[in-house]
Amino acid sequence: MKIAYAQMKIAAGRPDVNTTKILRLIDEARAHGADAIILPEFSVAGQMIGDTRAQTSFLRECERCVDEIHAAGGNLRVIGLREKNLCAGVDVKFLREPFSLSKRVVADGACPTICVGAVGIGNTGKTIYTFDGGSAVFNSRGEIVQRAEDFAESLNFVELEEIDRLPALEPVNETEPEKIYRALTFGVREFLELIGLRKVVVGVSGGIDSAVAAALYVDVLGAENVVLVNMPSRFNSATTKSLSEQLARNLGCRYLVVPIQESVDWTVKQLEDVGIEVSSFVRENIQARDRSSRILAAIAASIGGGFTCNANKAESTVGYATLYGDAAGFMSALADLWKFQVYALAHHFNEKIFRREVIPQGIIDIVPSAELSDAQNVDEGKGDPLKYLYHDYLLRAFVEQHRTPEDILRLYVDGTLEREIGCASGLVEKFFPTAQSFTDDLERWWRQFTGMGVAKRIQSPPILAVTDKPFGASRESQNGVHFTRGYHELKAQLTR
Repeated sequence: MKIAYAQMKIAAGRPDVNTTKILRLIDEARAHGADAIILPEFSVAGQMIGDTRAQTSFLRECERCVDEIHAAGGNLRVIGLREKNLCAGVDVKFLREPFSLSKRVVADGACPTICVGAVGIGNTGKTIYTFDGGSAVFNSRGEIVQRAEDFAESLNFVELEEIDRLPALEPVNETEPEKIYRALTFGVREFLELIGLRKVVVGVSGGIDSAVAAALYVDVLGAENVVLVNMPSRFNSATTKSLSEQLARNLGCRYLVVPIQESVDWTVKQLEDVGIEVSSFVRENIQARDRSSRILAAIAASIGGGFTCNANKAESTVGYATLYGDAAGFMSALADLWKFQVYALAHHFNEKIFRREVIPQGIIDIVPSAELSDAQNVDEGKGDPLKYLYHDYLLRAFVEQHRTPEDILRLYVDGTLEREIGCASGLVEKFFPTAQSFTDDLERWWRQFTGMGVAKRIQSPPILAVTDKPFGASRESQNGVHFTRGYHELKAQLTR
């Protein structure tokens, strides 16, 4: 019995498009002598279609499409729509989960198993997910004997009687940066096509996040469709301005320098003229908003494109961004990546994708800094308040391990914190020599994570997910900041 299994790209909410593709796949399967074809689940309607599934006319259209598909199948059995089982002694497994770094496709090995998944993107309106397929055939010992290429459409064939005689395949050994790269480039390409964007503007600061974002969009769109913009104030160093220009030159992009100090000063003057006292902190926010809401938005509109949000996951976790400033743009492609993953991706772009130094080593080496005040002078080694070597892992424990300050403090007391959250040994003592300094820092970032950070994440651009714990509206609730009694008791014992 010859089986075709289709790893197809599904257009969410477009039964007409999907049905046309399915009919073509049925013809191809029949031409290859297949007895049955297995389609991914939701192959007519698509996943993540929101309230569209409540529209009776849409459901009627889907039913008509299913009828048309089964009629076209004739003697070729169509599995995955109304019919889900193939035959006795063979299991069919429909893969519904989107791509994540922790995703694994497995079979229990009780009998031969054919796993079928879709490729494409879906979104909840706030979070963009990629579907990598994962289609594969497993023998009765749970070994993979056939697999489809991830993130690619394919129609695959297998003889049921041959499954247990096929040789087992070696596992695919991909590094984490390779997996992230493939998911990001696929997701960005598909999302840009979905919303009709062909040109992108990236604000480049001389820092790692904007540099990786620039390399990503150049890889997807080509340098001719990406504009890099540096927007210095008096706080931006000659070092970062030079690195931004070097990045643009390496990538071959159009490069614009639009200074903002004059407009920032004018905004401050206008406010002071009407009796508003503008603090140093507010001046920082004015700079960030001036860059995005004024300059990047205007350039993007002028060239018929969109501008990016370059936030990473650590910044998103604690709201280390300015609303309507750097927390603006049509999409945050890096917002599900921790800072250490952004650095790893930078090396991957240089070494594996472009095979030359497009992201200057100086950008990789420089201390991360928003350069919004004298306190963030990179030439003096000053930078962001986040100590990424430690805070990346602390914040990941908050988000992906669901650990609370009480959990973190217990690990701190036990001396197992660094091992449990995954950061390098010795960092806690280096950054926080006393229990009081440790708890002060812990509380600061927990307050940000569960306080203002939530409001900022809700208003931030859509993010591209690569983990199974991405941020998104469905995961957020503005409940306010809370510390458990257990935390207060532990803290009192440590700091009395």
